[in-house]
Amino acid sequence: MISVKAKKLAISYPLKENDVIVVGLSGGPDSMALLSLLLDIRKHLPLSIVAAHVNHNVRKESGKEKKFVEEFCLKHGVLFESMTISSYGDDNFHNEARNIRYQFFEAIVHKYQAAYLMTAHHGDDLIETILMRIVRGSTLKGYSGFQEEVEMKDYKIVRPLLPYTKEDILRYNKIHRVPYVVDRSNFKPKYTRNRYRKVILPFLKKEDANVHEKFWKFSKILSEYSDYVDREAARAFQKVYHDLTLCIPKYLELEPLLQERVIYKMLEEVYQDDLMLLGDKHVNLIRDLITSRKSNAFLYLPNNVKVVKSYEQLKIVVETGEVASYEIEINDYAILPNGKHLEVVPAWDENGNDVCRLSSSDVTLPLYVRTRNHGDKMEMKGTNGHRKVKDIMIDAKVPLEERELWPVVVDSKGVIVWLPGLKKSKFNLSKNENCDIIIRYY
Repeated sequence: MISVKAKKLAISYPLKENDVIVVGLSGGPDSMALLSLLLDIRKHLPLSIVAAHVNHNVRKESGKEKKFVEEFCLKHGVLFESMTISSYGDDNFHNEARNIRYQFFEAIVHKYQAAYLMTAHHGDDLIETILMRIVRGSTLKGYSGFQEEVEMKDYKIVRPLLPYTKEDILRYNKIHRVPYVVDRSNFKPKYTRNRYRKVILPFLKKEDANVHEKFWKFSKILSEYSDYVDREAARAFQKVYHDLTLCIPKYLELEPLLQERVIYKMLEEVYQDDLMLLGDKHVNLIRDLITSRKSNAFLYLPNNVKVVKSYEQLKIVVETGEVASYEIEINDYAILPNGKHLEVVPAWDENGNDVCRLSSSDVTLPLYVRTRNHGDKMEMKGTNGHRKVKDIMIDAKVPLEERELWPVVVDSKGVIVWLPGLKKSKFNLSKNENCDIIIRYY
């Protein structure tokens, strides 16, 4: 057991002589403090340290930051590996960047046959993650945030700074003159995590300066309960799920908690590292589909994933080709094949084409969203005439390849009431008019 202390900051972990450690090194204060502590340990115990740096290539400072960490590693005898992300897809940026980052880290771990991948996540990060997942919705394991140690197939992910706060780390860096760079995007309020960091975290710390310790304990307890439920859910999963198909009658015999875990386990098999794209709403949509009176129905999830109910069976499949057409009933929430969402909300301040306000007395419920049909026309707001949906899309310069999947909202009589993101029909009401249906498109 090696422990190097410095004004409340320490790494205490059972490292062995000649262990190989890969460190995720951004150049920020957290990862530079972690590397500094490992260099102190190396003075007492022979270790091989490999720094793995990812240039996310979204800020002009990225190149300078890479040069900074590379020169630091060269000066201190640390092996240096780096990669630059050349482009991103249409996925959630932070989730996509995280996946790329950890794939790179794992490749470096295997290259050097390292025993550990160490990252510089700290107690404040844990608080932010737990709060964000509580607000967004997650699994029992998800609500626990992340663990200090994760057992992978042939190595461990270790977060040795988890017992400490950002303030502890900055104090350590100041005392020991550890250089680091500052990512200014960490202060921009447009990012969700930054708002938690700048608004909620200071409030919690004012209530209790050691609140991170409470969250860490909460995380551990929740993780233990999650592990127990997972073991029970795994046994239940084997009973109700065979050949990529869920047996609905057997599923409905399970306890509600196990039902939820079975759905998440099905989703894990499809999404794997992209599971962060999903939340409680998606699981509830699937549960509603299972309990629906309809014998045959389906819904879409992100990344062209389709959930299909056929009598007493349910399947989750990935559609590899283009989706030719769809029609989805709008209840509270609908995920569309183009990756967009329709959500019924209680109120909304904006008044653009991304929101629709209707009165149930003017339309025939339920509402549906579908692909456009040949000859579709919509009665326009502010005029007495109809316009072809095709012409509206041409005027809006909607690319040809997007037109076939563009959502068209209709009532039960087939009357078009809205073209989300494009145009409103005569049925759309202003913010000052009485309405009982508000739908958001995003």
